[in-house]
Amino acid sequence: MRTLIAAAALGALATTAIAQQAGTEADQDYAAQIWAQMIDSGFAGEGAVMSHPYPGTDPHGMMLETYYTEATVDGHTGQLIIKRNYGPEGVSADEVLAAPEEHLGAVTIMFQREAGYDPDTNNWFYAKYLPDGTLDQNPAGMALAGLVGKGADAGCIACHSAAPGEDFLFLTDPTTGSE
Repeated sequence: MRTLIAAAALGALATTAIAQQAGTEADQDYAAQIWAQMIDSGFAGEGAVMSHPYPGTDPHGMMLETYYTEATVDGHTGQLIIKRNYGPEGVSADEVLAAPEEHLGAVTIMFQREAGYDPDTNNWFYAKYLPDGTLDQNPAGMALAGLVGKGADAGCIACHSAAPGEDFLFLTDPTTGSE
């Protein structure tokens, strides 16, 4: 399933320059803290809250669930966007609802860090987790956490920088009502 929802965009992040900007040990530790917050708040792990999945596409999945919430990591409270990515192609919402653990391919997040983290990207931290909470990796072995795709032609930041507005979000932001 991992192959079905992994994007070519994420696979293109094998350059040394990008490896220096994302996937560091500090990024991995920070991503682990976010995952722990998601478990504590019921957005990840056994018995996690579910909504009604909606149709998606690569790189995320054929069916998706998206949650907007806040989390506190290292004393900073920021907006946390959680996307559960389901597959394979052709899976229905009813199939996902009946057996989410069988269809979950990955969980992708955006967490808005403190001012100054990376103003060019609106201070967003990205991570892609496997269903068990471990970080996914690109083909070069880089953990997908941090400034994934910054300065590249592909990856989280490369894609989200094309979102309308200046918030790097493709879906409506519930805190502002904008798209």
